[in-house]
Amino acid sequence: MCDTCGCGTSETNFTLLRSENQQTKNANSLPGHPHNDNHKNPENHIHHHEHHHNHERGPDHDHFHNHIHHDEHVHHHEDASVRTISLETEILQKNNLLAQRNRGFLEARGITAINMVSSPGSGKTTILEKTIASLKDKYPIYIIEGDQQTLIDAQRIQSTGVPVVQINTGSGCHLDAGMVNKAVKDLNPMQNSLLIIENVGNLVCPALFDLGENYRVLIVSVTEGEDKPLKYPQMFMSSHLCLINKTDLLPYIKFSVDKLKKYINQVNHHLECIELSALTGEGFNKWLSWVEEKMSL
Repeated sequence: MCDTCGCGTSETNFTLLRSENQQTKNANSLPGHPHNDNHKNPENHIHHHEHHHNHERGPDHDHFHNHIHHDEHVHHHEDASVRTISLETEILQKNNLLAQRNRGFLEARGITAINMVSSPGSGKTTILEKTIASLKDKYPIYIIEGDQQTLIDAQRIQSTGVPVVQINTGSGCHLDAGMVNKAVKDLNPMQNSLLIIENVGNLVCPALFDLGENYRVLIVSVTEGEDKPLKYPQMFMSSHLCLINKTDLLPYIKFSVDKLKKYINQVNHHLECIELSALTGEGFNKWLSWVEEKMSL
């Protein structure tokens, strides 16, 4: 089990869908986040050494060197709570370093990267399909799909005619920067293109993991209730835009957009909101204009 978020240890699989060419690749050796399995996956663990060096130059040179060796076992003689905090810090530090590497690569190519996050069933994939249909004649578009299992969403995106990599995380609950790094290498996006990452449906763990994206776009469906900003504040605090989707259902359900925006403002008063319906297209031009504005920066 992962010490950061509790997701499981099953391997991550990558499938590149480009035209009719599909190639499944095993990512078992890719950089991921360490798991608390001290013998099955030893390269992802921390080993603490304390070495005493007694140099012959005199007593002033008698000192300790504390070394932290990565890629080794964890010794269980440390306090469990301290060890857990140490591992969580190490996981996020490793991810953030990879995220910065991703960000530098994307910036060098002039690529605008958007990380789309939401709970399951919010309409991310439908929004993505319509976005691709509207913009693919203006910009080269590349997609990274994140799900625990199946190629369903990637196949939907493939039908739009743009390159897509499906990342299946197994029991993992989020994408991390290492997974995105591998997927971007598979896609090899062109200069000045648009990269959209559809993250695993989850309002908790994806908020913790920087992928190297320029913008994080949060989709909230009106069927989810107005209290999501209060229940999952980290996701709302870390996002740049909130799409309020399925507004076509407002006449039929008990939901207050004003109350949702009030709670969003309490958590993050800088978070911009756009109301839209991916089904009817109402408000969709505002979203497209937002994307094109970011592409021009």
